[in-house]
Amino acid sequence: MTKKLHILFLCSWFPSKEFPTNGDFIQRHAKAISLLHNVSVLHIVSSKQNAKTTIEKSIEKNVTTHIGYIKHTKNPILKAIRFYKAYVQILKLIGNYDLTHVNTLYPFGLFALHQKIIKRKPYIISEHWTGYLNSRKNNISKTQQICSKLIVKKADFVCPVSNELKKGMQDLGLKGNYIPVGNVIDTALFIPSNKKNKEFIIVHVSGLNNAQKNISDMLQVAKLLENSIPSFTWKFIGGGSEKYQKTIDKLEFKTAKIEFHNHVSQKELAKHLQKATVCVSFSNYETFGIVSLEAIACGTYTITTNTGILNELELQDFFSIIPVKDKNALTKEIMAQYNNPTKLEVEKMHSFVKDLFNQDNIAEAFSKLYFKSLNRNS
Repeated sequence: MTKKLHILFLCSWFPSKEFPTNGDFIQRHAKAISLLHNVSVLHIVSSKQNAKTTIEKSIEKNVTTHIGYIKHTKNPILKAIRFYKAYVQILKLIGNYDLTHVNTLYPFGLFALHQKIIKRKPYIISEHWTGYLNSRKNNISKTQQICSKLIVKKADFVCPVSNELKKGMQDLGLKGNYIPVGNVIDTALFIPSNKKNKEFIIVHVSGLNNAQKNISDMLQVAKLLENSIPSFTWKFIGGGSEKYQKTIDKLEFKTAKIEFHNHVSQKELAKHLQKATVCVSFSNYETFGIVSLEAIACGTYTITTNTGILNELELQDFFSIIPVKDKNALTKEIMAQYNNPTKLEVEKMHSFVKDLFNQDNIAEAFSKLYFKSLNRNS
């Protein structure tokens, strides 16, 4: 199993000029796999800036990325035609490859199905989408359900990032060969630091989508904390305060310092997490929850709802799990860390994450599936 393969990464999501952070976790999978194999990324996105289709190519070590920017249109048929033409154009640039790795099965899994039919190229699927969770699947159209069932059925392996996502997909009738494989945590970047601030700092990191991440409820918890903590900072990282300014004004914070930071680099994020006293995820639903693990890798105590991957791991003394939407529970857990902070063994925390989700382990997990898939189809 030492042969270096050429893997076609078909990506429904991927960072681009249009959406710089969209699917950055998929990009991390590609970089991890490139430790063992050559990876060619194929991603296509609509662009209001482009008058015609353009293909941009970039190379970083063993990852060659092709992003097709097609002219924006509201006509779904015309959009599909433009996507297909860009797909064919990029495939010619990529040339021959061994196996397809689909990232988020719809809609790009249709291209993988096409390649399996015409070129007999096997494929596996990585799935991240919250839409397949049991609490969210009412939002899936009939067309997507039908296509998803066919794509999953023809895949050699289906790799949701968590067991909860696996269950949601199976409950939806997506019958396949499931082997969960998690996301990559950069444990070389997210490391413990001895430079903790004396100030009590709470950090939340996300795209600040209130329906999923519960930002407004966290702001209400921050107001409740003012009664018990003389001075603290709550940082919301990942967007501006505009959507929440009315809520902030209404709450009339007196002593709490509420900060909103736009998207920051991974290097800057690591610094924020290292300096934080507590990292909070108060999500209504998650498929994985990368930031919680990044915080733990930095030696920072983490509070999360019973969603995502931490809910599936053995409970440790450096994180706590609370019910969804339970503001009292969140307040209680934060106060516990203020009044009687857990004595953290930061190296143990870092090792906990590294042993499970470092890029070498994730790359090896996928590599084994690639060779099994090729053997099954030889």
